[in-house]
Amino acid sequence: MCGICGFLLPGSRGDTDGLAPLARRMADALAHRGPDDHGVYADPDAGLALGHRRLAILDLSPAGAQPMRSPSGRFVLIHNGEIYNFSELRRELDQQAPSRAWRSDSDTEVMLAAFETWGVEPALARFTGMFACALWDTREHVLHLARDRMGEKPLYYARTGQGLLFGSELKALRAHPAFAPELDRESLALYLRYQYVPEPRSIYRDTFKLAPGHLLTVRADAPRDLRPRPWWSLRDAVAKAQANPFTGSATEAADQLETLLGDAVARQMVADVPLGSLLSGGVDSSLITALMQARSTRPVRTFTIGFSNADYDESTHAARVAEHLGTEHTTLVATPAHALDLVRQLPDIYDEPFSDASQLPTHLVAALTRQHVTVCLTGDGGDESFGGYNRHFWA
Repeated sequence: MCGICGFLLPGSRGDTDGLAPLARRMADALAHRGPDDHGVYADPDAGLALGHRRLAILDLSPAGAQPMRSPSGRFVLIHNGEIYNFSELRRELDQQAPSRAWRSDSDTEVMLAAFETWGVEPALARFTGMFACALWDTREHVLHLARDRMGEKPLYYARTGQGLLFGSELKALRAHPAFAPELDRESLALYLRYQYVPEPRSIYRDTFKLAPGHLLTVRADAPRDLRPRPWWSLRDAVAKAQANPFTGSATEAADQLETLLGDAVARQMVADVPLGSLLSGGVDSSLITALMQARSTRPVRTFTIGFSNADYDESTHAARVAEHLGTEHTTLVATPAHALDLVRQLPDIYDEPFSDASQLPTHLVAALTRQHVTVCLTGDGGDESFGGYNRHFWA
C-alpha cells in the first residue's frame, strides 16, 4: 500500500513556499503506509498540493516515484494500489501510439497514459485492480478523486471553509491546519448500531469516505461543490450477468471458475518484491495459496496466526495445507498479552471507531508477514463471493 493526500484551497493561491511543506506534513502522517519514498507537487496558481508516500512494488527505481507527471505536462497523478492489467493496457496504448517512449515499468505511468489517451472515466473502466487515486488536470484546473470498484483502497475527503482536503487516512487530514475535527453524532449513532461507521460518512462532520466505484471531480473555481458520481455499478454488473447467463454444465462452470481465479492470482503475483500468502487453513485461503504455488517455481511463503486457546486455534489445519502444498510456512501464536498490548494502538491504526474483533489477529499476522515479505495474497472476499455464511447466502 501507499499513502496519498492533498488539498485544493483557492485561498492559498500564490503561496509558492507554503503549499509543498503542508502537503509534506500530511504525507508524513502516512509514512507507515509508504516507508520507501516520498514526494510532493504544488500548483500555486490553483492553491493545490499533492503528497505521496511510496511502498515500492513495481519498478523500485526512482522512475516509478510519485507524484508523476504526464509527458505532455497536463496531468499529475498520485495513487495507492495496483493495476493488475497494466501490461495489457500498455500494449494497447503502444498500438495506438507506436512512438510512445516509456520512462518506467510502473503501473502509475500506464495509468497516466490511459487518462490522457482515453479520458478519466473510460480509463477507469479499463483498470483491473485495487486503487485510490488523485489526478490533477493542470490545463483545466480540475482535480479527480477515484476509488476502485469494491473500495479495497481507502480515500477520505473533507469540506473546509476554503475548499477540499483528502487523504488515505484521517490522520493525513488532521495534519492540515484547515481541518477542524468535530464529532458527527449521527455517525456515532450509526457506529453504535453497526460497529463501524458506514460510508460515505466518517466520524467527523463534513468529512466523508469516497464510496467504492465512485469519482469525485472538483473544479478549482468551485472547490466546495462536492458531488461524487458512480463510474461503476455493481447493480449494472449483476444485471449484465443475468442477461447473459452461463450456459455450460456444472463441470464446465467449475473449470471456468478455476481459470478465472488462476488468472486473478497470476496477475496479483506480478511484483518486484517478495510475495507471500496468509493461510488460515480454510477453503478460501487454501485455494488462493494452492493457485499461487501452482504458478511459482519455488515454495510460497505462507503465514498463519494461531491461538493459545484451542477452541479458536486453526493453525493445525493451516499447517496440514502448507505441508500438502509444499510451502515455506510460518506460524505466530497469539496470546491474550499480544491482544492487550495492541489495544492501545488501535485508535492510531484506524482513526475512527471500528469494532470487528478480527482487527487484532489481522494486524498481528500483517506485522509478522511484513518481516519476511512485502506483498501478501489472502482469501478475503471469498465468503461474500461464494456464500460462505448463511448471511451472505441470504443476501
